[in-house]
Amino acid sequence: MSAKERVLFVSQEITPYLPESHMGTIGRHLPQGIQEKGREIRTFMPRYGNVNERRNQLHEVIRLSGMNLIIDDNDHPLIIKVASIQPARMQVYFIDNEEYFQRKAVLTDKNDIEFTDNDERAIFFCRGVMETVKKLGWAPDVIHCQGWMTSLLPFFAKTVYKEDPMFENAKIVYSLYDDRFSIPLDSRLSEKVQFDTLTETDVESFKDTTYMGLTRAGIKYSDAVIIGSDGLDAELLSLANESGKPVLGYQDEDTYIEAYSEFYSEVLAGSPVLAD
Repeated sequence: MSAKERVLFVSQEITPYLPESHMGTIGRHLPQGIQEKGREIRTFMPRYGNVNERRNQLHEVIRLSGMNLIIDDNDHPLIIKVASIQPARMQVYFIDNEEYFQRKAVLTDKNDIEFTDNDERAIFFCRGVMETVKKLGWAPDVIHCQGWMTSLLPFFAKTVYKEDPMFENAKIVYSLYDDRFSIPLDSRLSEKVQFDTLTETDVESFKDTTYMGLTRAGIKYSDAVIIGSDGLDAELLSLANESGKPVLGYQDEDTYIEAYSEFYSEVLAGSPVLAD
């Protein structure tokens, strides 16, 4: 394995910035483990309003901030913040915007109802990651997406950014978790992701704005799939196993770092990987 291989982690949740969860724990420890195996890493998550900036010592990265992202004909300023996890010698980059990420919650309100603008928050997060990586000038070999909030990133990477030198050779791995939402996203999602360079056919995958629709799109534009949650429901498992993509079955806390690292190598090498 070349020490120069680079893995970009794009995660919906990372511990300790949010209350502990299975996805958040993997988001925290997987990048450290992969870094300790000799790969370079970068890690991104949304800067939700309930992330305590003072306690976690977040600060804005002025040289990366200042861009506007246009979503549905509206300009939205992109703010990049960063924090360090000292024991792991790793940094976490946060995608921030006052309209989308200031509310003191993650994806649902105090009554556990999903926010009606979660579609635009996902678009902003995924595009914000892509644009920030471009500014960093850091071309990843593997992009590992975790959580449905990242499901648009494989699409952007394989369409809008497919000829960009930063992403043209990247392999995308998509992890499936038990993070299902109940209310479909905005029915205009396909219009909102349709850039000048794309046709209506290109965005057909986003006509279905249900959780299963987004998961199907995430898998479609990825190169490989990981089963991230134990006991994942049969419908999601079928989507993965029928996709024709390499699939890595669920790994427990003692094996997942080693197994994921080997899986990245196999995907990069183009080796066939059988589903467990």
